[in-house]
Amino acid sequence: MIKKDEFKVIARNKKASHDYFILEKYEAGLELFGTEIKSIRLGKVSINEAYVDFKNGEAKIINMHISKYKEGNIFNHDELRDKRLLLHKKEILKLQMKSQKESLTVIPLEVYIAHGLAKVMIALCQGKKNYDKREAMKIEDQKNYAKKVINRY
Repeated sequence: MIKKDEFKVIARNKKASHDYFILEKYEAGLELFGTEIKSIRLGKVSINEAYVDFKNGEAKIINMHISKYKEGNIFNHDELRDKRLLLHKKEILKLQMKSQKESLTVIPLEVYIAHGLAKVMIALCQGKKNYDKREAMKIEDQKNYAKKVINRY
Protein backbone atom coordinates (compact mmCIF):
# COMPACT_ATOMS: atom_id res chain seq x y z
CA MET A 1 0.00 0.00 0.00
CA ILE A 2 1.53 3.30 -1.13
CA LYS A 3 0.88 6.25 1.14
CA LYS A 4 0.01 9.59 -0.36
CA ASP A 5 3.08 11.37 1.07
CA GLU A 6 5.58 8.85 -0.34
CA PHE A 7 5.58 10.55 -3.76
CA LYS A 8 5.53 14.36 -3.80
CA VAL A 9 6.43 16.50 -6.83
CA ILE A 10 8.51 19.48 -5.72
CA ALA A 11 9.43 21.25 -8.99
CA ARG A 12 8.41 20.79 -12.61
CA ASN A 13 9.94 22.16 -15.83
CA LYS A 14 6.78 23.32 -17.57
CA LYS A 15 8.50 24.71 -20.66
CA ALA A 16 10.27 21.45 -21.48
CA SER A 17 7.41 19.98 -23.50
CA HIS A 18 6.98 23.32 -25.30
CA ASP A 19 10.65 23.69 -26.24
CA TYR A 20 11.64 20.03 -26.80
CA PHE A 21 10.46 16.72 -28.22
CA ILE A 22 10.83 14.30 -25.31
CA LEU A 23 12.29 11.01 -26.59
CA GLU A 24 13.23 8.98 -23.49
CA LYS A 25 12.78 9.46 -19.73
CA TYR A 26 15.00 8.27 -16.90
CA GLU A 27 14.75 8.45 -13.12
CA ALA A 28 17.92 9.44 -11.28
CA GLY A 29 18.90 10.04 -7.70
CA LEU A 30 20.68 13.19 -6.55
CA GLU A 31 23.83 13.43 -4.46
CA LEU A 32 22.98 16.23 -2.01
CA PHE A 33 24.22 17.90 1.16
CA GLY A 34 22.06 17.97 4.29
CA THR A 35 20.94 21.56 3.88
CA GLU A 36 20.09 20.95 0.21
CA ILE A 37 17.62 18.15 0.94
CA LYS A 38 16.01 20.30 3.64
CA SER A 39 15.53 23.14 1.14
CA ILE A 40 14.13 20.72 -1.47
CA ARG A 41 11.60 19.39 1.04
CA LEU A 42 10.50 23.00 1.63
CA GLY A 43 10.03 23.43 -2.15
CA LYS A 44 12.88 25.92 -2.64
CA VAL A 45 14.19 24.50 -5.93
CA SER A 46 14.10 25.60 -9.57
CA ILE A 47 15.04 23.52 -12.63
CA ASN A 48 13.92 25.89 -15.39
CA GLU A 49 17.47 26.70 -16.57
CA ALA A 50 19.02 23.33 -15.69
CA TYR A 51 20.61 20.76 -18.00
CA VAL A 52 22.72 17.61 -17.66
CA ASP A 53 26.41 17.50 -18.59
CA PHE A 54 28.76 14.50 -18.76
CA LYS A 55 32.34 14.72 -17.45
CA ASN A 56 34.78 11.97 -16.42
CA GLY A 57 32.16 9.23 -16.70
CA GLU A 58 29.73 11.06 -14.41
CA ALA A 59 26.44 12.82 -15.09
CA LYS A 60 26.04 16.19 -13.38
CA ILE A 61 23.08 18.52 -13.32
CA ILE A 62 24.13 22.11 -14.01
CA ASN A 63 22.24 25.34 -13.08
CA MET A 64 19.77 23.63 -10.75
CA HIS A 65 19.00 26.33 -8.18
CA ILE A 66 18.42 25.18 -4.59
CA SER A 67 17.94 28.11 -2.22
CA LYS A 68 19.98 28.31 0.96
CA TYR A 69 18.38 26.67 3.98
CA LYS A 70 17.04 29.34 6.32
CA GLU A 71 18.28 27.67 9.52
CA GLY A 72 21.61 26.66 7.95
CA ASN A 73 24.82 27.94 9.48
CA ILE A 74 28.36 28.16 8.11
CA PHE A 75 27.88 24.71 6.54
CA ASN A 76 25.16 25.97 4.20
CA HIS A 77 25.50 24.94 0.54
CA ASP A 78 26.26 26.91 -2.62
CA GLU A 79 22.98 27.57 -4.46
CA LEU A 80 24.17 26.69 -8.00
CA ARG A 81 26.55 23.85 -7.12
CA ASP A 82 26.81 21.07 -9.75
CA LYS A 83 25.01 18.02 -8.39
CA ARG A 84 25.99 14.49 -9.36
CA LEU A 85 23.23 12.28 -10.73
CA LEU A 86 23.07 8.73 -9.43
CA LEU A 87 22.60 6.52 -12.50
CA HIS A 88 23.93 3.15 -13.59
CA LYS A 89 27.12 3.29 -15.65
CA LYS A 90 25.34 1.83 -18.70
CA GLU A 91 22.67 4.53 -18.54
CA ILE A 92 25.30 7.26 -18.28
CA LEU A 93 27.21 5.92 -21.29
CA LYS A 94 24.02 5.49 -23.31
CA LEU A 95 22.86 9.06 -22.58
CA GLN A 96 26.32 10.47 -23.25
CA MET A 97 26.67 8.69 -26.61
CA LYS A 98 23.19 9.68 -27.79
CA SER A 99 23.61 13.29 -26.74
CA GLN A 100 26.95 13.58 -28.57
CA LYS A 101 26.16 11.55 -31.71
CA GLU A 102 22.64 12.72 -32.43
CA SER A 103 23.06 16.23 -30.96
CA LEU A 104 20.34 15.70 -28.38
CA THR A 105 19.97 17.43 -25.01
CA VAL A 106 19.43 15.92 -21.58
CA ILE A 107 17.25 18.09 -19.32
CA PRO A 108 15.47 17.59 -16.00
CA LEU A 109 11.68 17.43 -16.17
CA GLU A 110 10.77 17.30 -12.49
CA VAL A 111 12.18 16.94 -8.99
CA TYR A 112 10.24 14.87 -6.48
CA ILE A 113 10.50 13.05 -3.17
CA ALA A 114 9.91 9.29 -3.44
CA HIS A 115 10.07 7.15 -0.29
CA GLY A 116 12.02 9.88 1.52
CA LEU A 117 14.66 10.29 -1.21
CA ALA A 118 15.08 13.17 -3.67
CA LYS A 119 14.77 12.00 -7.27
CA VAL A 120 14.90 13.80 -10.59
CA MET A 121 13.19 12.75 -13.82
CA ILE A 122 15.55 13.50 -16.71
CA ALA A 123 14.76 13.23 -20.39
CA LEU A 124 16.67 12.83 -23.63
CA CYS A 125 15.24 15.59 -25.82
CA GLN A 126 15.46 17.09 -29.27
CA GLY A 127 14.92 20.84 -29.65
CA LYS A 128 11.84 22.12 -31.45
CA LYS A 129 11.96 24.69 -34.20
CA ASN A 130 9.62 27.71 -34.10
CA TYR A 131 7.23 26.19 -36.62
CA ASP A 132 7.00 23.03 -34.48
CA LYS A 133 6.09 25.16 -31.45
CA ARG A 134 3.42 27.02 -33.42
CA GLU A 135 1.95 23.74 -34.68
CA ALA A 136 1.80 22.33 -31.13
CA MET A 137 0.07 25.51 -29.90
CA LYS A 138 -2.42 25.31 -32.77
CA ILE A 139 -3.32 21.69 -31.93
CA GLU A 140 -3.68 22.57 -28.24
CA ASP A 141 -5.98 25.49 -29.06
CA GLN A 142 -8.13 23.23 -31.24
CA LYS A 143 -8.44 20.69 -28.41
CA ASN A 144 -9.42 23.40 -25.93
CA TYR A 145 -12.00 24.82 -28.33
CA ALA A 146 -13.49 21.36 -28.91
CA LYS A 147 -13.76 20.80 -25.12
CA LYS A 148 -15.54 24.15 -24.73
CA VAL A 149 -18.05 23.32 -27.45
CA ILE A 150 -18.71 19.86 -25.99
CA ASN A 151 -19.18 21.27 -22.48
CA ARG A 152 -21.66 23.87 -23.76
CA TYR A 153 -24.06 21.20 -25.06
